[in-house]
Amino acid sequence: MKKIYSFFLLTLIIGFEANSQTKTVTVTEAITAAPKANYQLASRFSPAKLKKIVYSTAVDPHWLKLSNKFWYEYETPNGKEWYLVDPVGRSKKKIFDNAKLAADITTTVRDPFDAQHLPLENLKFSANEKQISFEVRSTIDELKKDRKDKKAADSMQKKIFYFNYDIAAAKLTEVPNYAKPKAKPSWGSVAPDSSAIIFTRKYNLYWMDKENYKKAVKNEDDSTIVEHQLTKDGVKFYSYGGDGDGENNEEIEKNDKKRRGAYVLWSPNSKYFVLDRTDSRKVKDLWVINNVAPGRPTLETYKYQMPGEAEAPRDEMLLFDFAAKSYKKLNTAAFKDQSVSVWRAPSLNKDRDNEFRPSIWLGNNSKIYFSRSSRDLKRVDVCTVDINTGSVKSLIDERFNTYVEINRPGLVNDGKEIIHWSERDGWAHFYLFDGNGKLKNQITKGSFHCESIVNIDEKNRVLYFTANGREAKENPYYLHLYRIRFDGTGMKLLNPGDFDHAANLNDENRFFVNNFSRVNTVPKSVLIDTYGRKVMDLETTDLSLLMATGYKFPEPFKVKADDGITDIFGVMYKPFNFDAAKKYPIIEYVYPGPQTEAVNTAFSRSMDRTDRLAQFGYIVITVGNRGGNPARSKWYHTYGYGNLRDYGLADKKAAVEQLADRYPFIDAEKVGITGHSGGGFMSTAAMLVYPDFFKAAVSNAGNHDNSIYNRWWSEKHHGVKEIVSAKGDTTFKYSIDKNPDLAKNLKGHLLLMAGDVDNNVHPANTIRMANALMRAGKRFEFVIMPGQRHAFGDLTEYGFWKLADHFNKYLIGDFSSANDVDLVEMDREIEQKK
Repeated sequence: MKKIYSFFLLTLIIGFEANSQTKTVTVTEAITAAPKANYQLASRFSPAKLKKIVYSTAVDPHWLKLSNKFWYEYETPNGKEWYLVDPVGRSKKKIFDNAKLAADITTTVRDPFDAQHLPLENLKFSANEKQISFEVRSTIDELKKDRKDKKAADSMQKKIFYFNYDIAAAKLTEVPNYAKPKAKPSWGSVAPDSSAIIFTRKYNLYWMDKENYKKAVKNEDDSTIVEHQLTKDGVKFYSYGGDGDGENNEEIEKNDKKRRGAYVLWSPNSKYFVLDRTDSRKVKDLWVINNVAPGRPTLETYKYQMPGEAEAPRDEMLLFDFAAKSYKKLNTAAFKDQSVSVWRAPSLNKDRDNEFRPSIWLGNNSKIYFSRSSRDLKRVDVCTVDINTGSVKSLIDERFNTYVEINRPGLVNDGKEIIHWSERDGWAHFYLFDGNGKLKNQITKGSFHCESIVNIDEKNRVLYFTANGREAKENPYYLHLYRIRFDGTGMKLLNPGDFDHAANLNDENRFFVNNFSRVNTVPKSVLIDTYGRKVMDLETTDLSLLMATGYKFPEPFKVKADDGITDIFGVMYKPFNFDAAKKYPIIEYVYPGPQTEAVNTAFSRSMDRTDRLAQFGYIVITVGNRGGNPARSKWYHTYGYGNLRDYGLADKKAAVEQLADRYPFIDAEKVGITGHSGGGFMSTAAMLVYPDFFKAAVSNAGNHDNSIYNRWWSEKHHGVKEIVSAKGDTTFKYSIDKNPDLAKNLKGHLLLMAGDVDNNVHPANTIRMANALMRAGKRFEFVIMPGQRHAFGDLTEYGFWKLADHFNKYLIGDFSSANDVDLVEMDREIEQKK
C-alpha cells in the first residue's frame, strides 16, 4: 500500500504592509496520516483460512436401524474421529483405533497414512450393524473401466480401495477387484418395491424394470437397456417431468434426447404414482446470456412469470395406475391460476444413508394428501384424493386477509386424524382434526411460534415439535424441542437452556442429539432422552485455533423498532482490536425477509459478511425488522404486506440511532448498509429513502424492480388484487413501489453488483436501477460478475474485496486501494505456479 497524506501545510511567511508596518503570520506545518482500513486483519479471516481453524461445530447422527444406536464423525484440530454411541448403554466409543487402522490401510494401499490423516469416504454400517465399510482413494493411476475415448485426458482415475471392518474383532479386510459404483442417477424415480423406475425422455414418461435400471446405473448409454413409453403427448414446457427449462441453447441440443427426472410420488404399495404436470407454454420467456462460456456466448431461455401477468402456469395433478399403464387427470380446480402441491411422506432418520430410498406420497394406498392455493395466497385448502374413484375432497380450509402459510400435515393412524399447522389465531400452532376435516381441538396455544412437526407418537398420542418464543427472558428466535399430548395437556420443554437448539430425534422417539449455542458461546452437543433427561455429553467444539487468532465473539443486543414498542433483536460485530476510545463507522448487513432475517442466533463459521467486514475498522450489525422473520407473530411477519419497498427501512435506521446513543464508539454520521438479493434491494432503497442518513451502500444481486421479479415471491409478500367482473371473469392487478422511482434522491456513494446469468433475480433489475441513476445524473459504481448466477459463485471473494474497498473509501476515508490494481489479499491465498 502506498503511503498517502490527507493534507500537509508548509511553513509560510506572509508579509504585507499596512500603515507602514509589516506583519508576519507563520502557519506551522501539520501532517496527519491518512485513515487506514485494516486490510491485513480482515484478510486473516477468509473462508479458505477459516476452514483450517474451525472444524466440526455439531454432531450429525446416523441412526442405525436395529437399535437406538448411532454413529457420527467429528473433526478437531487433531483430525477426525468416528464414534459409535449406545444411548441405552450410555456409552460412546471410537469405532476403531485410528493409528492401528491407518497402519493396516497403509500396508494394503502402499500409500502412507497416519492417525490424524485418515481420508475415509462413504462410511456405512452393514445390515447386521457389526461391520462397517468404507473407501480410500490412493495415488495409483488406473484406466477408467467405462471410458469412451481411451485417448481422452480424463480416461485415468485414482484407484479406490474398498474395505470391510469387523468392529468387535478390529479386523480390516480388503474387498478385491472393487469398482466404485456410480451414484444413483438423478433422473430415476424408484418404486418402493424397486420393481419400476420412472423417468422422462423427449418430454414424455418412460419406465424400465429393476434389471435394466442396474444396467443404466453402470452405463447410461448401454444399448441393451429396454425402456417403455407411458405417454406420447408431452412437449417442451408442457412435459411430464424435466424439460430442460433453464438449460442454455447448447445444453438443450445435447440433452433433449437424454433421460431427465420425472418427479413422481409413489403409493406405498408401488401400484400407483402421482405427478404434478405444469403447462407453462403461455408463460412468457426470459433470457440470460453467458458471455464467458467456452466458444460462442450461450443463450439460456426459461419461463418466468412476473407479477400481475395474465399468462400463468397451469398446474395439473395426474394419477397413474402403473399396472394398467393408464392415467387420469384429477379435478382439483377451485381458484383461477391456482397452484397445486402434493406432499411427500416424511422420511425416516434411519434411512438417511439409503441412497435409493423411494419418494412416497403423503397418505396410504387409497388416499393422497395435497394442497391447493389461490393466486393471491389468501385461500389455501388441504385436500385428499380417493385413489379408487379419483374424487377430490377439501378437508381443511385456511382463509386470511394477507397470505396464508401452509406446512405438511401430520397423519395419525393412517389419516383417521390430522395434525394441522395454522396461523389462524395470529400465531403458528397445531390443531387436531378428524379424518373428515372436523376440528377436534387446538393442541398448542399462546403467544409463541410453533415451527414444525418432528415426530408423532401415535400409541401414546404425543406430538414432538419445535417452537420458539415461548421461554421467558430468551431471544424469541431460540428454537427448542417440545412434547405435548394431542389434547393439549402435558406440554414439556425437552432441551432447556438460553441457547438456540437444533434437535435430531430418532424414529423411535426415545433419544435425540441436541446441538446448541449462541452467537457468543462455543457450540456443544449432548444426548437427551424424550423425558428431557441428559444421557451424556457428546462434544464441545474446539475453537482453540480460532481464538489464537484474536477472535472475539459478537454481542447480541435488543432495541426498539421505529414504533417504540416492538422489540427487535440483533448482533453487533466489532474489530478484534477494538478500542472503546475510538469512533467507528457502522455498517448494517441486511436481508429484510419476509422469509427470514439475516441475524444469526447460533455460532456460525461463516464470517464473511459480518466478522471479517468488521476487521477493516467498522462496527457491523445485523438486526431484525417488522415484516421480517416468520418465526414471530403473524402481525410481525406480514407487517410489510402492501409496502414491500419501504417496510423495514425505518427499523434499520432506528436501530443505528439507538445503538449510537447507547455506545459512544459508534459514529452515526458514517453509516453504511449492504446486502444480497433482498438485502441488495433493501440497501439501495435505504440510500434513496433516507439519503441523509445512509452514506454508502453496496447492493448485490438486488431485486430493485419487483415488477420484474418472480410472481410467486412478489405477489405473495406484497399482495396482488383479485378482481372479479360482473360476468364472473377473474383478473389480477399488481402495483408496487420500486427503487428506480427514487433514483433522484441519491446523495451518498452506491455500488451495484450483479451476476450476468442470474436466472433468479434477473440482471435487468440492476440495469434498470443503473439506468434510472444515470438519467437522474447521479455518480455511482456498477460491477457485473461475468458468468455468475445469483450467489456470484467463484467470484464471491472478488465481490467481497470490491465491497470492502467501497466502504473503506467512503466511510473510513482510505483511498489507498485506488492505487493498487491487484487485489493483493486474494493473491496471497493463491499458489503462484507461473
